[in-house]
Amino acid sequence: MQVGMIIGIVWGFTALILGVLFAKSSLLFFIDLPSMMITVGGSVAALMVGYPLKKLVKLPTFMRVAIFPQSYNLSELIVTIVSFSEKARREGLLALEDDLEELDDPYMKKGLQLIVDGTDPELVRNILENEVEQMVNRHDDNKRIFDDWSTWAPAFGMIGTLMGLVMMLVNLSDRASVGPYLAVAIITTFYGAVLCYLIFQPVASRLDCMTNDEVLYRAIIVMGVLAIQSGDNPRIVKDKLITFMPPAARAELAEEVKD
Repeated sequence: MQVGMIIGIVWGFTALILGVLFAKSSLLFFIDLPSMMITVGGSVAALMVGYPLKKLVKLPTFMRVAIFPQSYNLSELIVTIVSFSEKARREGLLALEDDLEELDDPYMKKGLQLIVDGTDPELVRNILENEVEQMVNRHDDNKRIFDDWSTWAPAFGMIGTLMGLVMMLVNLSDRASVGPYLAVAIITTFYGAVLCYLIFQPVASRLDCMTNDEVLYRAIIVMGVLAIQSGDNPRIVKDKLITFMPPAARAELAEEVKD
């Protein structure tokens, strides 16, 4: 669970609330149902126009993935690949077939199956890299919903501002209506900005980071699988894969993976 994400959202709203309270104002001034309807309802309607409904119903799933992302242990992955290289060097590539059923990662399983089947190395690379490319495209399509939402929410906030100003100007003779109309004009922009910069853009950035983590994980698998297929010494395999790790983690990993 991404505790930092939850803390960030809660702290963001808390900071806004405290700012209002420290200014000795009332939170009720910032609660306006018409402004919510214009900003939230309008931006959701824009999403329904721009995206298929079958994709929009997955929004809760995307949020769940952002809060509960899959974790990747790169050190453990490298140790596993090096152990496979040692076995392949001792017993041959066909010996790896016995370990395929025990693998939980379907991507690594596919890569090892390809080399066990004697697939050409260039074809192995193309297949694995194409799968990564398609995965990135799918993730980008999903993330684009939040990118667009972060654009459309402030846009409808501005539309609400224009609507409020029009209503206020039309009814200038009625002083009692100026205040409510002016509130709609200003608060809609406020709602749009808060949704954009506290929810939608940060979620999109987090989904980007998660995609980068998965791409790195799969890049290690690709290099490891090709190194095993080429018959590299396990020490060379380790040296290749360790370059993906940050410098601080390399010494610890070098101790864990003995030559």
